[in-house]
Amino acid sequence: MAERIEVNPKILGGKPVIRGTRIPVYLILELLSAGYDFKRIMEAYPTLREEDIKAAIEYATEIVKNQEVVEYVVT
Repeated sequence: MAERIEVNPKILGGKPVIRGTRIPVYLILELLSAGYDFKRIMEAYPTLREEDIKAAIEYATEIVKNQEVVEYVVT
């Protein structure tokens, strides 16, 4: 995953992107959520490979899996 996902403050304000592109991980997730399959995404973004899309899913999975919920109580 690390070889395919890049986080650089100089690219899209530090949002995770597919390495060597300005295609953010969130865009790939939005397209999948909208019903695009891998083939359709790669047709829309010819620089992407199947491994890039899988890496975006894996990256998002790790973020969510490791996210901790903290409850703040305002008094």
